[in-house]
Amino acid sequence: MIARAERAVAEGAPVVVAGGGDGTINAVASVLAGTDTRLGVLPLGTLNHFAKDLKIPLDLDAAVANVVRGRACRVDVGEVNGRIFLNNSGLGIYPDIVRDREQQQRHLGRSKWPAFGRALFAALRRFPFMSVRLKINGQEHLRRTPFVFIGNNEYQQGLTLGARAGLDSGKLCLYVAQKPSRLGLLRYGVRAMFGKLGQTRDFDVLSASELTIETRHHHMRVATDGEVSLMKPPLCYRSRAGALSVIVPD
Repeated sequence: MIARAERAVAEGAPVVVAGGGDGTINAVASVLAGTDTRLGVLPLGTLNHFAKDLKIPLDLDAAVANVVRGRACRVDVGEVNGRIFLNNSGLGIYPDIVRDREQQQRHLGRSKWPAFGRALFAALRRFPFMSVRLKINGQEHLRRTPFVFIGNNEYQQGLTLGARAGLDSGKLCLYVAQKPSRLGLLRYGVRAMFGKLGQTRDFDVLSASELTIETRHHHMRVATDGEVSLMKPPLCYRSRAGALSVIVPD
């Protein structure tokens, strides 16, 4: 799939269309970022966060019509150690859950959501912490936390948690909790639903165009748009402002 997208760009194709979930869209976008080739999105996945945030229709026929009739719009992509993400990147408990879920699907034949539920339960039972040094906006923050979440642009709070108002601010948004308990994580979720997550004590919400995460681990599992890979710290994040051209509703 990536090789085919690379060939299309090399041949001067004005548009490349990707059909699938956020992971598939990410793979094709990684080739198109930094070029003038426009990305057409057919949201065929489970969550389709990227398409939803750009108001791309989830109905297949309407999404095809959007590719034909829509307009080009420049959006940001996030990048960590050379790997891009359209939605978010995560460290700690989240990549562990994704990896466990995929192993259950691959080896035990479980469907996505039952596998996710079992993986979540197992992760909360282990509840591992990691020590990280965050370098952002000229300051350093030492944190011991079960997770670090970096969004490509700011995620809204309140009942629209998981959505973004725009993808063109040129900023990454970092969310990190300090030493929460299992109950504390649940409390964060409740506060997020009512738009009060930023007011929570011992919870950081910071934004910047770039940031660095250091740790003593030789390698870390890093999730990018739901795909997990091993990376060697330091993890250097940056926003590539306006790097991707996407066809969106007029």
